[in-house]
Amino acid sequence: MQKSRPILWILIIAAVASAGYYGWQKYGSPDAGKAQTAQKGPPRAPAVPVSVAPVQKADFPVYLTGLGTVQGFNTVQVRTRVDGQIDKLEFKEGQIVKEGDLLISIDPRPYQAALDQAKAKKAQDEANLANANLELQRAMKLGEFATAQRVDTQRSTVAQLTAQIAADEAAIANAQTQLDYTQVKSPFTGVAGLRQVDIGNIVNASSQTGIVMISQVEPISVIFTAPEDQLPYISEGQKAGALKVIAFTTDGKKTLAEGKLAVINNQVDTSSGTIRLKAVFDNKDHALWPGQSVSTRLLVRTLKDATVVPDDAVQHSTNGLYAYTVNQDSKAEVHKIKVSYGIDGRSVVDEGLSPGQQVITGGQFKVQPGSLVSTTVASSDPAQNKVRQE
Repeated sequence: MQKSRPILWILIIAAVASAGYYGWQKYGSPDAGKAQTAQKGPPRAPAVPVSVAPVQKADFPVYLTGLGTVQGFNTVQVRTRVDGQIDKLEFKEGQIVKEGDLLISIDPRPYQAALDQAKAKKAQDEANLANANLELQRAMKLGEFATAQRVDTQRSTVAQLTAQIAADEAAIANAQTQLDYTQVKSPFTGVAGLRQVDIGNIVNASSQTGIVMISQVEPISVIFTAPEDQLPYISEGQKAGALKVIAFTTDGKKTLAEGKLAVINNQVDTSSGTIRLKAVFDNKDHALWPGQSVSTRLLVRTLKDATVVPDDAVQHSTNGLYAYTVNQDSKAEVHKIKVSYGIDGRSVVDEGLSPGQQVITGGQFKVQPGSLVSTTVASSDPAQNKVRQE
């Protein structure tokens, strides 16, 4: 019994050592880890999160963008046509004056006196003519007792006085005109600017200094330019009807007014290679103001059923333009594309994409051809601004 105890302990120790060796071989050795990794296969790369949008077929308006300057449809520097002292100012600066409204009154007394003098001279000559006619009638009644010379002389006197009265009438008309010029009136409806003279000042017809500037703002015009190579398209579109022009603020964020192209200048500016254009706007709300700088868009034509994508989908490289699409296996594919027009966040793709494809619009910097992607699509309702996970 005492001899069997050492043998029993030896067997127990051997069993424990065998179990430990087996566990180390299975779980602790490097070869075991490699075997488990080989059974599981290579690790799968995580999907790249991207934003996508569909390639659409839609009508695309082709605009020519540029910069322009607003001008009054009519602009006049009001000046006096007679000399004199200003008695009254009948307008306020910034006021909308109508055609025929009185602007200023000049002292009329010298011109009224000249008119009265011309009328008096006419009355005197009319009296002389009446007397000459009586003398002619008396001479003619005398018959053979009056000499022919007397009759001819009297007829000549009547003719002279008749001509003198015609001259008097012209003098009266001139004096009346000069008197009317003392009332300076607006030639058209417009906005009065800052006055350049004050009441009590002497104004002269020969002075280059005006009284006030008036600009017509309803309607109003915008002068802008376009590249000369677009002139054939502009002329062709103009034949079908007046082309639409939209005026924006210079930053392009706010629409000011919509109008029509009215005039194409008669020559191209060879120094800049541009053509000047004039658009007319109703401007009922006075959003446009003379001298204002604006950004313009001229609608030249509309492309029917064009292939359209968001601008964010168009990527640039040294080899040209390209875009990523997502296939049915949620993997990215690269396509070389050609873009002809772009505006308002949309671009027209002439080659490389087809309607119905999904293009990647965000997260491209992490994408490679064949990359597994996880897509998100913005909600069609911008007010909700939701994101849908696919």
